[in-house]
Amino acid sequence: MFTLLTPSALLALLGLLVPVAIHLWNRRPGREIAVGSLRWLAAGANRRLRNLKPEQLWLLLLRATLLAVLAVVLAGPVWQQAQPAGRGQVLVSPKLIGTPALGALRPAIDSLGRRGYALRWLAADFPKMSPAALWADSVGQRDSARALTAATKTAGQQHWSRVQQATQTFAGQPLYVLTPATLRDFGGTQPHLPATVTWQPLPTGASDTWLQAAAVRGDSLRLLVGKSSESQTSFRITSVARPRPGGVVRVAGLPALQVVAGAAGDQLRPLTPTADTAAQAIAIRSQPIRIVIYATPAYAADARYLQAGLRAASVGLLAPLALSTTASLPGATNPPDWLFWLGDTPLPTAWTSAMNQGTQIWRETAGPGTADQARLTVTSADEVPATIFRRGPSVADSNVGAAYPVWTDGRGRPVLARQPQGQGALYSLATRLSPTWSDLADNPTFPARLLALLQPEMTDAGARPRTPLDAALAAHDQRALDPAQLQLAGTTPAATASAVAVERPGLRQTDLRPWLVLAALLLFAFERLLAHRRESQSLTTTAL
Repeated sequence: MFTLLTPSALLALLGLLVPVAIHLWNRRPGREIAVGSLRWLAAGANRRLRNLKPEQLWLLLLRATLLAVLAVVLAGPVWQQAQPAGRGQVLVSPKLIGTPALGALRPAIDSLGRRGYALRWLAADFPKMSPAALWADSVGQRDSARALTAATKTAGQQHWSRVQQATQTFAGQPLYVLTPATLRDFGGTQPHLPATVTWQPLPTGASDTWLQAAAVRGDSLRLLVGKSSESQTSFRITSVARPRPGGVVRVAGLPALQVVAGAAGDQLRPLTPTADTAAQAIAIRSQPIRIVIYATPAYAADARYLQAGLRAASVGLLAPLALSTTASLPGATNPPDWLFWLGDTPLPTAWTSAMNQGTQIWRETAGPGTADQARLTVTSADEVPATIFRRGPSVADSNVGAAYPVWTDGRGRPVLARQPQGQGALYSLATRLSPTWSDLADNPTFPARLLALLQPEMTDAGARPRTPLDAALAAHDQRALDPAQLQLAGTTPAATASAVAVERPGLRQTDLRPWLVLAALLLFAFERLLAHRRESQSLTTTAL
């Protein structure tokens, strides 16, 4: 089908009036005839003016055709041809290889194959696969399939973009998508997907147990063990007798671990060496967690509330807590693990170097603040939200550095923001712990919030990993996506109607402009040839 991309450019066809006017008024000189009387010349001239008609019609048509071709070139001519629509595509995530859920869907996939659906991997370039390879891969029997799984193992949070790419690659074709329901693979914002997409998230039944931290406490070795399943991620603390260097630690659900001496202290490593044994090494903390609270007299009440919250949170710490409070300006020569700076005075520059070395610093807002009424976002359904009464500026409010919110209120505003600084970070609280500012200190979840800062566990898998610890923990997250959250465009009648209106069968366009430009050049050459012949004939006639 012939189509113009810019039909308004056809106004250039008005230029056809130019060659017509030239041919009407540019008369060819007449022959000179010797006559005996001049009385017939005036009448002959009048008849010539009244009888205006174009001459050299072939030259006129040629010039008009040349201008018409150039006008069509400006309009952007293309030839559209409907692409042959396929029956559909079955896109299978390589991460489903070896899972029982894929084998359970074999009858449905076989039925789609008999209807003409093509089988492809949901991976880069969507490679094809044969039905025999699919079922061999589903039980993990093919090395090629395992290699494909290894290549896409670290490509998490790509399901949205990959399926959106498939809708563009196979435009107008129905897609049947099979992916794991693992929550970490659905990061980012869900794009608009047409009603031709049928997405089936499959439970894998996978679970993972890992060692996250270890610390010496007296004659015991305390271990923080994480476990993630489709329903939740949880952590537990277990204690074992403190082993000697080279000793072996055995905990249910974990591989056997051996105490190995390292440059920075003892480490726990898997007893059976693997390719990533060094990455799985966990340092054993032998020193207590040192926390210093610096509070001016105006922040004395905040210091008492903070001290009580930290002592309550210390129950869940692996290592013992060494807490001290001071009203004098602390020095940064022997920086602690945490410094809580409660005062209006600016933070000394020496503490910037301490943050680069790993110290975490907490600062409350300074100044009188402004009246505000907001509730802190809860982390569980049974949590009582804390209320903010007054609010001051924070690091995240001014978009300084790479600050991002850790605690937010119901309006999405940051209450506690974290700004990384070397190996440490600066935490800015947009309010205070004083009862006139907030009821954070009286909230039952305040110690748990402090514990999550002192001893980080798992962040939301849907969020971008903020620290190297978050990135490492994201690999263990096995939580599954709630099927109710996977709402595609075609789930409601209104959305289906709009999707049908927007989606069109795939069309293949061929640009005709290069061919028309070539035709215009040929017409121009032919026009110049005819015009030259006309001039030669005129000169010959004049000479006669």
